[in-house]
Amino acid sequence: MEKIHLYHTNDVHSHLENWPRIHQFINQQRQQHLAAGDEFFLFDIGDFIDRWHPLTEATKGKANIALLNNSRYTAVTIGNNEGVNLPHSDLHHLYDEAHFDILLANLYQKNGEIPDWAQPYKIYQTKSGTKLAVIGLTANFSQLYTLLGWKGTDPFLEIKKRLKQLKQQADIVILLSHLGIRDDERMAEQFPELDVILGAHTHHVLENGKLVNHTLLGAAGKFGYYVGHMTLELDEQKSVMNKQATLYEVDKLPAVENEREQIQSYLDTGKDLLKTTVTSLAHTLDSDPFQETELSHLLCQAVREWCQADCAMINAGLLLGPLTGEVTEYDLLSVCPHPINPCVVELSGEELAKMLVESMDDSLHHRQIKGLGFRGTVIGRFVYDQIHFRSGCIFIDNEKIVRNRTYTLALPDMFTFGHFFKDVLPGKEKRYILPEFMRDILKWKLEN
Repeated sequence: MEKIHLYHTNDVHSHLENWPRIHQFINQQRQQHLAAGDEFFLFDIGDFIDRWHPLTEATKGKANIALLNNSRYTAVTIGNNEGVNLPHSDLHHLYDEAHFDILLANLYQKNGEIPDWAQPYKIYQTKSGTKLAVIGLTANFSQLYTLLGWKGTDPFLEIKKRLKQLKQQADIVILLSHLGIRDDERMAEQFPELDVILGAHTHHVLENGKLVNHTLLGAAGKFGYYVGHMTLELDEQKSVMNKQATLYEVDKLPAVENEREQIQSYLDTGKDLLKTTVTSLAHTLDSDPFQETELSHLLCQAVREWCQADCAMINAGLLLGPLTGEVTEYDLLSVCPHPINPCVVELSGEELAKMLVESMDDSLHHRQIKGLGFRGTVIGRFVYDQIHFRSGCIFIDNEKIVRNRTYTLALPDMFTFGHFFKDVLPGKEKRYILPEFMRDILKWKLEN
């Protein structure tokens, strides 16, 4: 039987503290399998970059691509951290120096053409002539992609129109899917022609894979905690006779010589690249998740001004520390590492008042959240600009709120993704302001 080994990573999110062991393990496995005469392929399923890490932020992800090159990846697809957390130009040039294939079937330029740095799929051939068709798909944040100058399309429609062609060209069809576990399961149910789906996005862990119909799903969690491995065994007619999946826990892999020094060097290099001074403060600007401070109000004011809205609200938990003395770009990244953009919604006075009352709930302030771009711990209390509370009444720009008047409210986009203010925000049109993150707007305010 022919043996084909598929290794995969996903959602590393620039957790480079795990990278030395991953790199060493991958190289050792490659040598072992090739020495045995087997086939070896290595894929990343997106969100390899995350701009919380200073090296990623300073290089807009290009340092991460160098790591993938060094580990000799076969191909990657993109996640939302590559796709919607980089300005158009930075994504366009992210893979300029890549030594691997970028497979992506559902992202186009505005004119409908495939970006010149990507291809929808590729056919790989083993030494014995077995052909593997590998196609990539990413989560379709179509509204955000449009704002950034791209065109995202429905991944199900894209694979449906290509699957017959892939089956004609190849013996095995593999999907690199940054869609999430539910969509992966739907893909397997709707398209039994898929032999393997390597998954990502929802950070799910499939220790021994998951068989849905005839399709084997694999996924390796998040942050480089695992490396995934699938083994396919084929008979002489190139039919898959056996397929198995497993995960390797990275913290149980052998340590790497000078491991701590390597990890520290990633941080130090990034810090050095971000040492440009933004401003010099005459006094310290403190942060406190449960108190309004000068710094939190400054950011809230900046968000309102940047968005040209009637009023604004932010959560104080966005700011993870104080600013003092000479403030560098690294300082701004440290206190505000989130890939969170501002958003503007139109609300009636009645809706706005309802939302503001809910925002004052102390249990909400202490709520811990993960995901949605948030890189802190607790939401914290809400801070407002051009919103005041006096004698049991709400005032917008010093005028008592009018029940049927329309107001524009600027707020962090994390609150618009369906988890908060469910009686007001769902169904409302949202205007996302891209590509600036909160720290970019704070930088603008401090410079001015």
